Amino acid sequence: SIIIKTQDRQLLFVKSKTEILIYPIAVGRAGRNWTGTTAVSRKVRNPTWAPPPIIRRDNPALPKLIGPGPNNPLGAAVLVLGDGNYGIHGTNRDETIGTAASYGCFRMHNADVLALFEKVAIGTKVYVQ
Repeated sequence: SIIIKTQDRQLLFVKSKTEILIYPIAVGRAGRNWTGTTAVSRKVRNPTWAPPPIIRRDNPALPKLIGPGPNNPLGAAVLVLGDGNYGIHGTNRDETIGTAASYGCFRMHNADVLALFEKVAIGTKVYVQ
C-alpha cells in the first residue's frame, strides 16, 4: 500500500510488514489538499498532460495538451489515482518537493516516481492522511 502523510510531505510505500520506503513529496496547496482512501487506477510513463478546467481557469494561456518533456508538469511518469482527478507524479521542478505547491496531486522527484512506478501495481491502495 501507499500512505501519504500530507503534513510531513512524505509518501510511504509499504513493501512488507518489515520494509517501508519513504519518499519526499510536494502536496496540495492550502484549499487544494484532501484526505481519504483511493487506489492506483492507471500507470503512465512519459505522460501527456491535459490541464483540468480548474487549472485552465487560473492559467488560461496554458495549451490544451503538453506532451512529454521538460515542460510537462507530470514529469517522467504518473500513477493515476481513482477516477483520474489526482495522481502521484514526477516533476520537472524539483524545488517544489517538500512544499505545498499543487492543485491536489502529489509530486515526486522523477527518479523517485520511476522507482515507485516499477514497484506499484494497478489496484494498490493509497491512504492520504
